[in-house]
Amino acid sequence: MAIFSDTRPNPDDISAGLFIKEQNKKGRLEIFFGYAAGVGKTYAMLDDAQEQIKCGVDVLVGYVEEHTHPETVQLISGLPALPPKIVEYRKIRLKEFDLDAALERKPDLILVDELAHTNAPGTRNKKRYQDIEELLNAGIDVFTTVNVQHLESLNDVVQKITWVDVKETIPDYIFNQADKIRLIDIEPDELLRRFEGGKIYRTERTQKSQDDFFIRENLRLLREIAMRKAANRISTDNQNEPRLSKKMANTKLMVCISASPSSARCIRWTNRTAEAFRAPWTAVYVEAMDSDVMTDAEKDAVRDNLVLAERLGAEIVTLNGHDVATVIAEYAKLSGITNIVIGKSRNKKSLLSYLKASLEEKLIAMLPSIEIHIIPGDPGKNNSALYQQRRLRISGSLFFTWQDGLKTLLIIVIATAISLILQALNISDQNIIMVYILSVLIVSRVTTGYVYGILTSCLTVLVFNYFFTIPYYTLHAIQPGYPITFVIMLLVALITSALTVRIKTQAHLAVEREHRTEVLYEINKKLLASRDLKETIQLINVYMVKIFGRSAIFYHQDPKDLESETFQQSALDSDASFLMSESERAVAHWVFMNKKCAGAGTDTLMGAGAFYMPIVSQSKVLGIIGLSCADGVLNQNNRLFLRMIASQVEMALERHYLSNEQRRMIVEAEKEKMRSNLLRGISHDLRTPLTGILGSSSAILENGQTMDQDTQDTLLFNIREDSQWLIRMVENLLSVTRINEGPMNVTKTPEAVEEIVAEAISRIRKRFVNRKIKVKVPEQLLIVPMDGTLIEQVLINLLENAIKYSPEDSVIEVEVKKNENAAEFEVKDQGKGISDQDFPYLFETAVPDGKRSSDSSRGMGIGLSICNSIVKAHHGEMAAQNRLSGGSIFQFTLPLEEESKNG
Repeated sequence: MAIFSDTRPNPDDISAGLFIKEQNKKGRLEIFFGYAAGVGKTYAMLDDAQEQIKCGVDVLVGYVEEHTHPETVQLISGLPALPPKIVEYRKIRLKEFDLDAALERKPDLILVDELAHTNAPGTRNKKRYQDIEELLNAGIDVFTTVNVQHLESLNDVVQKITWVDVKETIPDYIFNQADKIRLIDIEPDELLRRFEGGKIYRTERTQKSQDDFFIRENLRLLREIAMRKAANRISTDNQNEPRLSKKMANTKLMVCISASPSSARCIRWTNRTAEAFRAPWTAVYVEAMDSDVMTDAEKDAVRDNLVLAERLGAEIVTLNGHDVATVIAEYAKLSGITNIVIGKSRNKKSLLSYLKASLEEKLIAMLPSIEIHIIPGDPGKNNSALYQQRRLRISGSLFFTWQDGLKTLLIIVIATAISLILQALNISDQNIIMVYILSVLIVSRVTTGYVYGILTSCLTVLVFNYFFTIPYYTLHAIQPGYPITFVIMLLVALITSALTVRIKTQAHLAVEREHRTEVLYEINKKLLASRDLKETIQLINVYMVKIFGRSAIFYHQDPKDLESETFQQSALDSDASFLMSESERAVAHWVFMNKKCAGAGTDTLMGAGAFYMPIVSQSKVLGIIGLSCADGVLNQNNRLFLRMIASQVEMALERHYLSNEQRRMIVEAEKEKMRSNLLRGISHDLRTPLTGILGSSSAILENGQTMDQDTQDTLLFNIREDSQWLIRMVENLLSVTRINEGPMNVTKTPEAVEEIVAEAISRIRKRFVNRKIKVKVPEQLLIVPMDGTLIEQVLINLLENAIKYSPEDSVIEVEVKKNENAAEFEVKDQGKGISDQDFPYLFETAVPDGKRSSDSSRGMGIGLSICNSIVKAHHGEMAAQNRLSGGSIFQFTLPLEEESKNG
């Protein structure tokens, strides 16, 4: 029947689902891997592409360096190629890969040469591997080329061999996640012959490259490294995962990061080791007391090292504390670290180095069960620069302010005045010394840094010598014990000052940690209390502005939807309306599609005015956070804190989406249940009248000539009655189909109860002329929000049911009354009532276990089932009971929503 066509899958939904699946399909990456330029990577890639195009694959040359070689040019011919994108930079026209044109063309396979290439300024992505990631996310297969020296984890190894600092590198995860690695190899001697013949570089570059890189020993070692890398890839693919599970669980590496030049080598070494053991690894940076006075160069070095570790796949952890060794040791114990990697640069020997234990010595003493790996720095490369940075940092920390200078001078004067009073009272010199030590403690507390504490320690010794030792008012001391007193006094003052500054710094770090913990707890508590998605998003924006002091914008779905953003202006920003511009929306859309951070301070879409971070859960983007960078980009600490907050936001949004999905599934289950009831009811209710019509019509056709008129009229009357019953059945079905989106979406309009009841009774009386129906409605006009046609059908079904199961001379009563905030409808009859076995299934068409016949139940069929569904759709309730005097009562209530709102 056409009436049930809505149960079939919607073709548009199917095509949309297939389109989404096609969109989510990730392209395959094949890397042609070599140990040096000229081994034939590009040639092999183009040769494979020619085979692919013969097999009917849609191949496109995105970007290939021809190197003016006739062999390469010959292979390119016949392949469709994408014109390069011309970028103007410093009055130079540069040719770059046109990513947007490739995404619009969307071939099956695209060729993009030189994976490690750095794009020209002004393009969307800083590196070409980021372009390729976008192609893969769009479902496009990619062929590309790369040399072993461009892998980030091997950068320092290659530099040590060739003495060439390779600037263009790719993260190792790009190589490791490639679907196929093809090692292109030739003998080093053959490569040198090709090089000398000018088949690799132009003539003017040949001699310089030969002096720097193309040396037989270098090529031999690079070839070995490339083969080992490819072999490790094959070995990893063939490894049996369960066999290594215990080893993976028992191995966890940690690398310590600082501003030292050796940190980058440590990070790469740890990455290679973790990859070999297939173990997790963590990069830890400790913010110590001198972090606030670090030079700009040192801050940049720390940031670069953290970015490098994150790019290589490390978990980034930032800790606070005075003693770096103690902080690292405690974290290692709590986190189950088995191996610690630290860097060691060659330091100049000094008296302090003999008196003070080094970091590695402290860690070995504190962590006897953990292996400590010491990676030496490059000898002599950056040590002079490091010492210069340290001198700048020390000089930077020795800053003076008029305020602190006045405080120091005032405290010393007050301490001297108190000491003079104590001397006048003949109080001993020991108490005067304690006064000056107290003054050192106060100065260290109220000033910034170590300088004023040290200066006060020296000045108090001199003042004590001048005013309180014989001879007075000179800097001489004639008593033999005074020099020892001065030394002890100075040492005590210095130690007291240092401890005070350390405690003050630790208190500051503790307050900062507590503040972050308190913020995370407060956000988590508020997000858990939020019951509405809109409220949650607004709460997120408010906290973003409060914590970072920047205007914020949040997208809860694809930014292409103009209604998806929620904007919050910060009082510290003059105007952040640019966040809602089309250009910023395009950046947020890129983040939504690629599930990666972008915008200001990143390597992608760097010209944006904000930083955008996706909230991703199970490969699905739940939202995008955008923070204005009009007053400067986010530093590494802010990004880490934002990531911690994002994890809380992720759980809150996931909870909302799961709750919505659960509600949707409940609604779908109710709809499916109603449809099932409909089908079961129709299978029974249509059978009886159709059988009657078939029998009566067959009798008339077969015996029409011999049948008397009365019998023929009786059969025709039965056909008419059964046909009218079928018409009413169709009306019931049409009523149900009006509830097309589940029980919560009935269109309600204010209706007068008297009119609905009168219309239902008038239709019944046309069919049952002789039946007595008594109606009672409220004297005052009662307006109820309802779908009038559906409620009218409910009353008709209930009246038919009462007429069918009560004597012909009995009275059917219909009563409507107001009961608090609901209108109550009752239909009463004087029949036999409802049996006990029928009560549980009165409003259902399914009978469990088939314990009774469908024909025996007054509630079987779709009449009462439809009534119950319609009433529930109006958020009402339906019930039935037996009357004490005989018969039954069917009643239902409808909420007076409009009246309750008005008063």
